[in-house]
Amino acid sequence: MPPAQSPLAHDILPRLFRHAFARGVAAACALSLLGCSAGLNDPYPGAEQGRNIFYTAFTERPKHLDPVQSYSEDEAAFLYQIVEPPLQYHYLKRPYTLEPAAAAEMPAVRRFDRDGRELPATADAASVAKTVVEIRIRPGILYQPHPAFALREDGSPRYLGLTADDLRGVRGLGDFAETGTRELLAADYVHQIKRLAHPGLHSPIFELMAEYIPGLKTLHEQLVAAQKAAEQGGGALDLERFALPGVEALDRHTYRITLQGAYPQFMYWLTMPFFSPVPPEADRFFAQPGMVERNLTLDWWPIGTGPYMLVENNPNARMVLARNPNFRGEAYPCEGEADDAAAGLLADCGRTMPFIDRVVFSREREGIPYWNKFLQGYYDASGVSSDNFDQAVTLTSQGDVALSDDMEEKGIRLLTSVAPSIFYLGFNMLDPLVGGGTKDKGAGGGSRESREQARKLRQAISIALDMEEFVSIFLNGRGLPGMSPIPPGLFGAREGKDGINPVVYEWQGDDANGRPVRRSLDEARRLLAEAGWPNGRNARTGEPLVVNLDTTPASFGDKTRSDWLAKQFRSLGVQFVVRPTDWNRFQDKIRQGNAQLFFLGWNADYPDPENLLFLLHGPQGKVTSSGQNASNYENPEYDALFERMKAMPDGPARQQVIDRMVAMLRHDAPWVFAFHPKTYSLQHGWVYNRKTGAMVRNNIKYLRLDTERRAAARAQWNEPVLWPLALVALLLAAMVAPAFSHWRRRETATAAPGPAGEAR
Repeated sequence: MPPAQSPLAHDILPRLFRHAFARGVAAACALSLLGCSAGLNDPYPGAEQGRNIFYTAFTERPKHLDPVQSYSEDEAAFLYQIVEPPLQYHYLKRPYTLEPAAAAEMPAVRRFDRDGRELPATADAASVAKTVVEIRIRPGILYQPHPAFALREDGSPRYLGLTADDLRGVRGLGDFAETGTRELLAADYVHQIKRLAHPGLHSPIFELMAEYIPGLKTLHEQLVAAQKAAEQGGGALDLERFALPGVEALDRHTYRITLQGAYPQFMYWLTMPFFSPVPPEADRFFAQPGMVERNLTLDWWPIGTGPYMLVENNPNARMVLARNPNFRGEAYPCEGEADDAAAGLLADCGRTMPFIDRVVFSREREGIPYWNKFLQGYYDASGVSSDNFDQAVTLTSQGDVALSDDMEEKGIRLLTSVAPSIFYLGFNMLDPLVGGGTKDKGAGGGSRESREQARKLRQAISIALDMEEFVSIFLNGRGLPGMSPIPPGLFGAREGKDGINPVVYEWQGDDANGRPVRRSLDEARRLLAEAGWPNGRNARTGEPLVVNLDTTPASFGDKTRSDWLAKQFRSLGVQFVVRPTDWNRFQDKIRQGNAQLFFLGWNADYPDPENLLFLLHGPQGKVTSSGQNASNYENPEYDALFERMKAMPDGPARQQVIDRMVAMLRHDAPWVFAFHPKTYSLQHGWVYNRKTGAMVRNNIKYLRLDTERRAAARAQWNEPVLWPLALVALLLAAMVAPAFSHWRRRETATAAPGPAGEAR
C-alpha cells in the first residue's frame, strides 16, 4: 500500500522550489552584470557603438524643410547640410567672407544704366538701372540617390503614375526599392527661383525678391490662374511650362539673374536654401496622388547635392542625416583667423570632407535630460543655459569667462562668440509721450517742442536702464551692451572709443586702454527735467509720469524682469506699468501703433549693416507699410543716407555714411540699444574643427570625431554601480537557503519506517 502523501510535500514545497529557482535566476543575472561595465546606460542602439556618428539634439521640431519655405534656425540645422546654394561663407574667416559652394567661381556681376551702358563697380547706385548676375556651377555635381531619378530600362521615370496599390505599405523614401541620380544643371536653380512665385508654397521672401526680380510677380499671377485650372482638372501645377522674365539658363551649367536697380546684398541671399537647386523631377514625383497623406513631400524629404541626406524623419523623437554617397568631396580650408592654427582649426588643411558618416539628432524637450546626456558623453556638444551656467562656467576676478574645474577634468572645451543680433527696447515714435508724434500725421506730427521733449525723455530712459546689470543678472553675462544696431564683427561697427554711444556712455582712460562708463543718473534726471518732467512730475500740472511697457510673458512679462525694470524707472522717479499679453495681441498692438515701449530682437539674415539699419528706415514703418520698423521712426536725412549706403561697396566711403546714420540714431534714441547676445557652446575633447559663427550653417561637413576617445570616456563616465545588485543577490540567496533546508528536513520525514528499515 503506498504511503500517505503529505500536503506540504505535494503542494507547498514545489512552490518553494519555483520561488527559489526564480530568486536564484535573479541572483545569477545580477551577478552576471558585475562583468558588464559598458552599454547599460547608452541611449543608442548597440549597432551604433564605435561608429563615426555625431550625436546632437534639437528642441523644436522643424516645420518646413522645403528650401522655398524654410526660414528658421531650427530648420537650418538640417537643411543646410542637404542642399547646396551657389555660394557659402568661408568656414574660418571673420569678418564673414563669401566663397563658391556649388558655383565654379564667384558670380560675375555687371551693372547697367537706363541706356544699357555698362557702369563701373563704383558707380552711384542711383544711376544703376539693372544688375546682371551670371553664375556658373561646377560640372559633374550629382544629386543624392533618390527614387525621383529612378528609371526603367526604356529611360522613362520608374515611379511616375503611381497608383494606390503601388503606394500600399510606403511610408518613407526608403520604401522605394530603386533610386537614381543625375547631374546638377543650371536649370534646376532656375526652377527653384520659379518656385518662389508658386501660390501654393507661400515663400516668406517672395515679396522682397519680387522688388528686385519683377518677373516674379508676373509669374505669380500666371501661376495663380494655372493652379485653379490644374485643380479643376485634377492635375498638378507644372512650372516647366512657364518662363520667368529676368531668370534664365544660358547653358547646362550657367544661369543668369537680372535684378532691377542695384542690390549688392543679393550675393548674401545666394548662400541660402531659397536659391539652392530643386530638380523638376522631385516636384513631379511628390505631386502624385497619395504622396501628401504619407508625408512624402519636399517639405518632409528635401533633396540636394550636399554632403548629407535625410534618411530618418521623426520630428517628435529623432532625425538622422547620412553621408551622401554621391557627394563630390570638398577640401577643408587652409586659411583662417590669426588664432585658428593655435586652436587646431587648420590641422585638417586640404583633407577631403565630410569627415563624419552620420548625424543623429534626438528630440529633447527638457533642458535637464539634454545637459545630463551631454555630461555622460552621449551628446557631442551642448549649449549653455541659465540653469547649468554655474555648473559649466566660472567668472574670473577680471570678469573673464572660464570653464569650471569639473568641465576641465572632462576635457570639455568652451566656445564663445557674439551673435549678429540686437535686442532692443523700442519707443513708438507715434506715441505723443515717448515719440512726440501722432498716428494721423506720423512721427513728425507733433510740435517741434513736443518732439524735442520726447527725445530727451528717451535719452534719459536710455541712460537709466542699466543694461550691463541686466546682462549680468538675467543672461549670466552672456551679452555685450548695445552701442548701435550693428553688432561687433559686422562692417560698420566701430570699436573702442569710436564705438561708444556718447549719449549714454563716456570714455574713461586713454584712447587705447580706456573703457566706456555709463553716464550717471544725475545726467538722466537732468534730461528728464529738460523734457518737462522734473523728478518724474509734469512741470505744469504735477501729474506723475507713467510709462507703459507692452510685452509678452516670454520677454519682459515675467515678474522678475518686470520688477527689475520697475526699479530702474523708479530711480528716475517714473512710474512703470507692464501690460503683458499673448504674442498675437502684442503683434496687433505693434501693427496698429498702440504700444508705447516694447522689447524686440533681430537676427541678421546676412552679415551686412543694411540688414540691421533697415529696421529704422522710414518707408519700412510698421503702421504705414507693415514693414519691420516697429518704432515707426522717420528721419528724412537718415532715409536718404540709407538708400545711398545699402548699395555702396564696403570701404571708407560707406563707413563714413554709416557713422553719420548711427550718430543720428544715438541722438534721436528711438531704441534703447539693449544688448548683443553672446553664444556659449560646449564640446567634448573628441570633437575637432568646431568653430562658432551664426552665419555658417552648413558646418557639419567640417567636423571630425575621435570615436575611440569618445568610447573610452563614455565607458569611464558611465561605469555601472553594481554593488547594490550584488547585495540583492546575496539577500536572495540567504532567503533561498532556509527554504531549501526546510524542504530537505520535511522530505526525510514524509514516510514511516517499516520492517528491516524499509518504508511501507
